[in-house]
Amino acid sequence: MSIQSDVRRITAPEIRGRKGGTPIVSLTSYHAHTAQLLDRHVDVILVGDSLGMVMHGLETTVPVTVEMMIVHGRAVVRGTKHALIVVDLPFGSYEASPVEAFHTAARVLKETGAGAVKLEGGRRMADTVRFLVDRGVPVMGHVGLTPQAINTLGSFKARGRDDSEASVILDDARAVAEAGAFSIVVEAVAEPVARRITQEVAPPTIGIGGSPACDGQILVLEDMLGLGQRVPKFVKKYADLGPAIEEAVGRYADEVRARTFPGPEHTYAPKAPKA
Repeated sequence: MSIQSDVRRITAPEIRGRKGGTPIVSLTSYHAHTAQLLDRHVDVILVGDSLGMVMHGLETTVPVTVEMMIVHGRAVVRGTKHALIVVDLPFGSYEASPVEAFHTAARVLKETGAGAVKLEGGRRMADTVRFLVDRGVPVMGHVGLTPQAINTLGSFKARGRDDSEASVILDDARAVAEAGAFSIVVEAVAEPVARRITQEVAPPTIGIGGSPACDGQILVLEDMLGLGQRVPKFVKKYADLGPAIEEAVGRYADEVRARTFPGPEHTYAPKAPKA
């Protein structure tokens, strides 16, 4: 007899079916506790390779490893029951060939329990996307600003702000869509270009510095909570938790040094002697 949960997890085909419908709500998460807090409110949780910068203090996402993605991906899956969990394939783990990409993606899905993977790149990665999808791996695409290519791009500036670059990004999105991606992240792309991509491709687009016309939106959780130190223009802060955390830690430190914490209410009395 199989045991089924009352809560059913969202699937990649369901997200694909949201084109033009209720906007898709997405955020990043890297550990079980925050994933549990997000799970009731979002449709997609991305375990992004941004964890290298957010969690590990790296300057870029380039040094992130498959092992790092698996550790954090596994934790996020454990903390959730509802959202579709998508895990980034990190730089150097999929670009060499579609076969390499499949081995990496299969390992990530097997070892994390996630429902899909994400990879960066447009036309140059279309054959890889098709190869994965044909073999049962749901793929989220990613065009526009692709952080894994920072060493060749040279900066994190917005893309598609002139006609020639806009044309390249449009072609990239079309290629990934035709290859079978179930959704496409459109990052830091001029608004008219992101709007046009959304109008022209079949799978839903998920904007991050794209356009309100995109079929959904995603932000890095720590950025929107006011915990990020380098916050891009496209981020809206929905809280400013950084100063609040520092203030709380400061009060704790003061009380420990003054021996006012712990108080009697935080300690345990001995058991009363037995009669």
